[in-house]
Amino acid sequence: MKIYPIETGNFKLDGGAMFGVVPKTIWQKTNPADSNNLIDMSMRSMLIEDGNRLILIDTGLGAKQSNKFYSYYYLFGDSSLNSSLAKHGFHRDDITDVFLTHLHFDHCGGAIEWNADKTILQPVFKNAKFWSNEKHWDWAVTPNPREKASFLKENINPIKESGQLNFIDNNYKDQIGFDVLFMDGHTEKQMLPMISYQDKTIVFMADLLPTIGHIPLPYVMGYDTRPLLTIKEKAAFLNEAADKEYYLFLEHDAYNELCTVAHTEKGVRLKNTHKFTDIFN
Repeated sequence: MKIYPIETGNFKLDGGAMFGVVPKTIWQKTNPADSNNLIDMSMRSMLIEDGNRLILIDTGLGAKQSNKFYSYYYLFGDSSLNSSLAKHGFHRDDITDVFLTHLHFDHCGGAIEWNADKTILQPVFKNAKFWSNEKHWDWAVTPNPREKASFLKENINPIKESGQLNFIDNNYKDQIGFDVLFMDGHTEKQMLPMISYQDKTIVFMADLLPTIGHIPLPYVMGYDTRPLLTIKEKAAFLNEAADKEYYLFLEHDAYNELCTVAHTEKGVRLKNTHKFTDIFN
């Protein structure tokens, strides 16, 4: 097995929305905001090369939305999904599986594109199986008012229409090759991949832990549908991560790829941050 971080691009989100009830005077120490109160965010995917499978975890925002849509998110940087795959010697047609932690647009938008004459929306990864779970899929295709702006039908419906959609079940390790943690605080049945790699455990954090600034328990996004449940899920997970020395792969932290956590007098806190290649060769 070989794992590669895949940078799909960067964007900005409102810092207040990202930290909920936590005051700016506190959260800006770890996540400094610009003059518009926006903080830098990454959309970092993971590529797993395992035998004859090439598994991509999340896809970033994609490039099919309108200029008006992108203007809300202040995209910056030169990274893209295609260029990041090419950097490691791969092409999008090589991808055999696309595992979507959840179907918010910044996690799955890069899975779908327009055809050449912009008449049909089609999968970017024509040779891949797409993996979701049935409960989250049903939640996304009939969205609640709070999440409706994040579950975009142009990102979701073409996956099913292509015939490439698959749902994981209780045999997910046989289906996809790694363990999966289910979390319900951010959205219904978000999935966190847990991967054994080079005698260590890596957990793809998705939106349970967007950045290192979100490690303290009350630091919960305003986007979460069930913030008290997020706190409970995060507490249980971070205690386990500290006990078992997990490496946490950060999808949205613009400056840190990996972190570890440790028990302190104030609860679980950041231990170290790392570049992926400093830990895994």
